[in-house]
Amino acid sequence: MRISDMNWMQVEAYLKSDDRAILPLGSTEQHAYLSLSVDSLLSERIAVDAAEPLGVPVFPVQPYGVAPYFLAFPGSVSLRIETYIRLIRDILDSLAHSGFRRILIVNGHGGNAPAGAMATEWMADNPHVCVKFYNWWNAPKTWAKVHEIDPLGSHASWMENFPWTRLAGVTLPDEQKMALQRAGKARLVGEEMRKVVGDGNYGGYYKRSDDEMLALWEVAVAETRTMIVEGWD
Repeated sequence: MRISDMNWMQVEAYLKSDDRAILPLGSTEQHAYLSLSVDSLLSERIAVDAAEPLGVPVFPVQPYGVAPYFLAFPGSVSLRIETYIRLIRDILDSLAHSGFRRILIVNGHGGNAPAGAMATEWMADNPHVCVKFYNWWNAPKTWAKVHEIDPLGSHASWMENFPWTRLAGVTLPDEQKMALQRAGKARLVGEEMRKVVGDGNYGGYYKRSDDEMLALWEVAVAETRTMIVEGWD
């Protein structure tokens, strides 16, 4: 359930029998023809869908992440790593103060990795709280399903094209974009990134069938639900 659908008294009552909470992390950044909020939409929805039958509260997604490489694409937002770490630390401090003792961070953006390292450091200072940092999109079963459908998929390609990340009135190319070959080269940033990647798709078809995408979503939800239930000891 969404914490937005609860009041503080209901949270207090919940904490008498359970101490789990979920914090989705997203980003606001270019995703080619898809919504700028893809990472936020997916991390929050996967968390809500996975947590619903368990009754575990899901906090609002953190919509801004670390994405300096996309700043040449209008609408993209990036926080400095220092700012981001301080923000996530303050959120964890608040959740722990409320009484949550098992916190699953469901991350939807690779650039947010510093939050995972910080969470480990934070647990050393807060040994009474367990935090798990979970990249939902490349978890083992989910990633295996991606490759079963199509081994060529990446940022802003078909693998992020769900019915709830598409934009009305936007037509996607009906082609397969070749993947970038950047092994051993410096990370692309700013205008250089835009010049090389063009529309923003890193490689792969822009879309696949809804049946395939919903099958992928089903696997991802189940795997995320397992993370909520297991692995706290």
